[in-house]
Formats: sequence, C-alpha cells, structure tokens
Amino acid sequence: MPTPSPTAPEVCPLCGQANQCAMELERATGQKQPPCWCTQATFSAELLANVPAADRGKACICAACAAAAKRDAG
Repeated sequence: MPTPSPTAPEVCPLCGQANQCAMELERATGQKQPPCWCTQATFSAELLANVPAADRGKACICAACAAAAKRDAG
C-alpha cells in the first residue's frame, strides 16, 4: 500500500480545511504575525494520534478540529 502524501502545511491533516496557522503564514509571506492561536491550545494525545504519520510535525490541526475533540472528550 503506498504511503499517503503529506498534507500541505497550511491545511489541517484531519479535516483538510485551512488551519489558519500564523506561524506558517509568516513563513510563507515573510510578514510578521501575532502569536498563533495554537500556542495557547492544549491538544490531547488522542487527537494527536489521529494525525497521519506523514503529517506529524508538518501540518497544524485547525481550531475547529481541536474544539470538536475537546467537546467530545468533555
């Protein structure tokens, strides 16, 4: 079975929507951005385990997926 291609860094690896990562936007544009929302977020081990291996450390989970995981856990 072929290994899936990694998700683009600006796309959530779980849902495929834009992840709104300020750090990635700064890298892509060279324009200074405020701190990303994710620097203040907590991601459960269960949520992180759902990220495909090819995307780990390469693409951010979006706020919607993070919020849904928090709702489902609580």
